[in-house]
Amino acid sequence: MHDRDCLHRFLFEHYPIRGLLVHLDASWRALLEHREYPEAIRDTLGEAVAASVLLAATLKFDGTLTLQLQGQGPMHLMLAQCSSRLGVRGVARYRESIEERSLAALSGAGNLTVTIETEDLSQRYQGVVPLSGERLADCLEGYFESSEQLPTRLWLHATEMGVAGMLLQRLPASTLTERTNPSSGAQPSAADIEDAWRRVQMLGDTLKPEELTALSAQTLLQRLFAEDDVRLFEPAPVFFRCRCSRDRVIGMLRALGAEELRSILAERGSVEVRCDFCNRAYEFDPVDVEHFLASQAVDGSDLRH
Repeated sequence: MHDRDCLHRFLFEHYPIRGLLVHLDASWRALLEHREYPEAIRDTLGEAVAASVLLAATLKFDGTLTLQLQGQGPMHLMLAQCSSRLGVRGVARYRESIEERSLAALSGAGNLTVTIETEDLSQRYQGVVPLSGERLADCLEGYFESSEQLPTRLWLHATEMGVAGMLLQRLPASTLTERTNPSSGAQPSAADIEDAWRRVQMLGDTLKPEELTALSAQTLLQRLFAEDDVRLFEPAPVFFRCRCSRDRVIGMLRALGAEELRSILAERGSVEVRCDFCNRAYEFDPVDVEHFLASQAVDGSDLRH
């Protein structure tokens, strides 16, 4: 389908409400290419990846948004990232397989951390909420509520073949005045806006998971909001992209220290690091290790990882 692996933005013309739709097919399968997860964990990771795209798209920034779930349950760690350019990656860690799909059963007592970091690492924002909901969407809605941001609702669904998500967000009433011509007609009252926000949420709750995954953005919006004037914008591509590199790995190895690295060399003959996200292997022989240790000693350089 032509709108797969895309993010769609849309606006309600007569109300200060905006929305986002994301569908990931090839990019999702690329993310899973070197991983085999139990179904419940795989699908929860897919929801997290879709959510990271939706949240990143609500922001104006140049950097990376990270969703990190940490708990005491079978799935003790999950991380999903989306860059401001809509490059995604993700990984999950688990101690045992589990069929239960509720987030409470998968992760147990723990936290959801949302981190927004600029590309140059000069600014960093972090919000934390407890993993108290049955679904990831519940926790993220709690995040928006607790951080005093805009009222937001999310719907997420994932399978082995693809993931999808929809976000609705109520904007300040002033944003409607800014994008409409006051002479074109009366602006909606606060009560009208409240009613519209309540109504679009109710319509969103009628959305079936298979509809969210299978329907094109235009068809989905026409079915859900047939009585509303909704403006759908041109899609933006979403793609799998791992940020690992040889330089980043060297920075990580330098942090281990010369003694630890030489101990590994003595035991194994080389140092190998495999990326958790893309499974790419980086191997360093004794000459490589001594070279980057020597260069660190000379110039005092430190590569971020």
